[in-house]
Amino acid sequence: MGAQWKAKGKAQAADARGKLFGRLAKDLMMAARNGADPAANARLRMVLEQARKVSMPKDTVDRAIKKGAGLTGEAVNFDRVMYEGFGPHRVPVMIECLTDNVNRTASDMRVIFRKGQQGTSGSVSWDFDHVGMIEAEPTSNDADPDMAAIEAGAQDLEPGDEGTTLFITDPADLDLVSRALPAQGFNVLSAKLGYKPKNPMDPASLGAEAMAEVEEFLATVDECDDVQNVFVGLAG
Repeated sequence: MGAQWKAKGKAQAADARGKLFGRLAKDLMMAARNGADPAANARLRMVLEQARKVSMPKDTVDRAIKKGAGLTGEAVNFDRVMYEGFGPHRVPVMIECLTDNVNRTASDMRVIFRKGQQGTSGSVSWDFDHVGMIEAEPTSNDADPDMAAIEAGAQDLEPGDEGTTLFITDPADLDLVSRALPAQGFNVLSAKLGYKPKNPMDPASLGAEAMAEVEEFLATVDECDDVQNVFVGLAG
């Protein structure tokens, strides 16, 4: 039994890694539409940073960039679509998709939201701020997150996992702040645009059983190949 569980764990890890690489490849292709040179393409530069963080294979990265930039003769036809609504127990969710078939994705979302409530455009997004999100780690023990945020031009910051800091920026300042943070003693691990809940719910207030239902719902969302990012109105 132990060996079977171990094998299952490896398979799940490989599947999760494959999904992550697939989503990053889509982001790279979309970003490369504005040029294959990261020095002149801020969006591409940010996605490349994320790809490096998770050790995405270089040939996969190069292939996605060339395809997106139109250097392979293949067409890249993805639509970016946002779905809004509530998961179980009225937990707000915003789901960002990149899809080559909007009808298929819309049908998948209707099925997923059977365990919640799908909303119309604006029904949930009003309770989120559109922001830049930069995850960074200190490069020295005396690096000061608060001072770094001020000097780099971030709007806010939050403690992250394993000693990291999440710097919050205006969407237009994401690349500017990302490039300023290294001089303030922070190594940027990832930088992306996202949605931050204005009034996040406390998971403890829901209870263990309710949170298990929410987590099951979010796991189902994550299984959809067209989903790129999920933003949830929960604290922490």
